[in-house]
Amino acid sequence: MKEIFLKIAERNGEPEIAGIEKAINEAALGQRSIIEELLNRDIFNEEDFLQGLAEELNISWEENLKTINKRKLREVCSAQLALKHRLLPLSFGDGSELIEEEDPDDAGNALPADGEPGNAEHREDGSSGASKGKVRLRIATYDPFNFLARQTASQMIDSPIEWSMASRTRILQGIQELYGVGADTFEQILAGRDLDMESLDVDRDEANVLDDDDEEASVVKFVNQIIREALEQRATDIHVEPLHDDLRIRYRIDGMLHEIAVPENIRALQSSVIARLKIMSKLDIAERRLPQDGRINLSLDDQQIDVRVATIPTVEGESVSLRLLNQEKFNLDRLGMIDHTRERVEELLKMSNGIVLITGPTGSGKSTTLYTFLSELNKPETRIVTIEDPVENKLDGVMQIAVRPEIDLTFGRGLRSILRGDPNIVMIGEMRDLETAEIAVRASLTGHLVFSTLHTNDSIGGISRLTDMGVEPFLVSASVRAFLAQRLVRRLCPSCKVKGEYPDGYLESIGFPTQLEGQPSVAAEGGCERCRQSGYLGRLAIYEICLVTPAIENLIVTGASTAQIKETAISEGFITMREYGWQKVLSSDTTVEEVLAATTVELNVGGKQHVLSS
Repeated sequence: MKEIFLKIAERNGEPEIAGIEKAINEAALGQRSIIEELLNRDIFNEEDFLQGLAEELNISWEENLKTINKRKLREVCSAQLALKHRLLPLSFGDGSELIEEEDPDDAGNALPADGEPGNAEHREDGSSGASKGKVRLRIATYDPFNFLARQTASQMIDSPIEWSMASRTRILQGIQELYGVGADTFEQILAGRDLDMESLDVDRDEANVLDDDDEEASVVKFVNQIIREALEQRATDIHVEPLHDDLRIRYRIDGMLHEIAVPENIRALQSSVIARLKIMSKLDIAERRLPQDGRINLSLDDQQIDVRVATIPTVEGESVSLRLLNQEKFNLDRLGMIDHTRERVEELLKMSNGIVLITGPTGSGKSTTLYTFLSELNKPETRIVTIEDPVENKLDGVMQIAVRPEIDLTFGRGLRSILRGDPNIVMIGEMRDLETAEIAVRASLTGHLVFSTLHTNDSIGGISRLTDMGVEPFLVSASVRAFLAQRLVRRLCPSCKVKGEYPDGYLESIGFPTQLEGQPSVAAEGGCERCRQSGYLGRLAIYEICLVTPAIENLIVTGASTAQIKETAISEGFITMREYGWQKVLSSDTTVEEVLAATTVELNVGGKQHVLSS
C-alpha cells in the first residue's frame, strides 16, 4: 500500500516523501484511516491524489456525482450507513437504464466487464456488472481501503454493489444533498413511528414525544446537527419555515439565503423540532399564536455562541429564526478599512466628547463596528456603559444593559440612569425616538463620548434623520462629530478568484476609476472547494465617513440641502461609499457587481441626476 502512495507522490511531484511515510506509519499505529490521515495533513492535492489512486487500483473515477432516482437510493442505502462510512450511492438499476437516463451516447457510464480489476472483487455475487437486467447499486467512496465500510454495505444491501471513487469534498457534499442535514438521527427518530401522512396532524401537541427519554434525546441531537451544520457553513442565520406539505430550513451564508437539504417526511416532526428550539430558548411552548423572542447559549469546540431566537406564527405553523452570534475578538484591523477612513476613525476615537453615529440598514454590520470601537477604547482608566436591544456580544470590562420594555426599561429610561453612573463613554444600541436622541445630545454636551446607530441610506442622510426626529439643527451641529455609513459586500474567495473582463466603455459608464492601477477580479464560475463552489468567502464592509467640520456645522445650522452638504464634504476630502468600494475592487477583495448592488445608484434622466437607494 505504501508503494502505491509513494508512486502517486512521485508522479505528482510531491517532494515530502518523509512526511508521507510518517503519516502512513502514524495512521497505522493509531489504527486510523491512512487516506483520511493523508488528506487531513494536506500533503496531497485531494483531487489529484484520489484520482491517481483510482487509476492505480483500476477503479472508475466519478467526475460528476449525479444521483439518479434519489428516493430509491435513500430506500436502498440508509442514511446511517452512508453517513457513518461516508458512502454516496449514485444509482440503482441495470446498466441499460442508467445509460439511457444520463446520456444515451455515453458508453463510459456502462459497467465494467467481468474480471476487470478494481470492480470484479466488489460484486458480492461474483456476476458481471455489465449484464443487462441485473439490478445493482453504484456507490462512490474516497477510501477504497475501508474494508469495514464495504463489508457493512454488502451485509445491509441485498443487491450487488459497483464501487467507484471521487473526491472526499464532493462525496461529503453529495451525501448531505441526498439525505439532508441530520438524516441519520432523523431515521432513528422515525424508526418506531407510523408515518401515515393522511392521518398526521401537524398541529397536535407533541409534548408526549418530548417527554419520552429516547425520543427526546434524538430530537435534541437532530436540532443540534442543524445548528452545527450552520456553524460549519459559516451561516449567520437559520430559518425554520413551515410550508403547506414540508418543513423548509434555510441558512443565510455571506448575506445570501440557501435552502438546505432535509430528510424526507421532516414535516412529521415539525412540532417536535420547533418545540425543542423553544425549550432551548426558554420560550412558552404552549403559546403558538403570538410572536416570542428568546436566546440560546451554545458551546461548540470550546467556543461560546450566542443565538437570538424569534418565533412568528404563520398560517402553516410557527416559523423560527435563529441569529448566530459568535463571541469573537474585535479590533480595527479586522474591519479592513482603507488608510483614508482608518485615519479619520482613529482621530474620532481620541475625542473626549461628542456623538459618533453609525448608519446603515439592518444587517449591514453596524453592531460589529460599534463593538470594535468600544473594544479599542476599553481600558482600565475608562468606564464604558451601553444600553442595547438586545446585547449581541458581551465585552469584558464593559457594563452592558439590555432593554426590557415589559418592565419599562426603555432606551430613554436606561440612558438617564447611565448618566448618573459616572461613565466616560456611552453606547446606545439605536436612536429610535426624540427622547433618546435628546438625552444623547445632552450627554455629549456635558463631556461624554456617545456612540449610537441610525437607519439611513448614507452618512449625510443622518443629519436630516435627526432633524426629522425633532432635534434642533444647532444641537446636531454642536454635538455630532461624525456620521459613518456602511454596507456589507461579499468577499472574493482568495483561492479561486480570477481577473474580470468587461465590455469596452462599461467601467467608465459606471464611474469606475480606470486610470488607477489594478484590474477588477470576479468570482470563478463554479468556485472551489474552499468557498463551497460559490466564488465568495465571507463578507467585508465598505464605508463612507462624513466629519462634521466647521463648514458643515454652518450648513446644518442654516438648513442647507443634503446636496450642498455633500458638495462641501467632498471638497474637504469626503470619499463616497461607492468610491470606497472601487478601492476594494482594485485590491481584488470584492467585485464591481457587489459594490453596485450595495451602494446608491445615480441615474441620469433628461440631463438631471436622480438618486435612488439600492
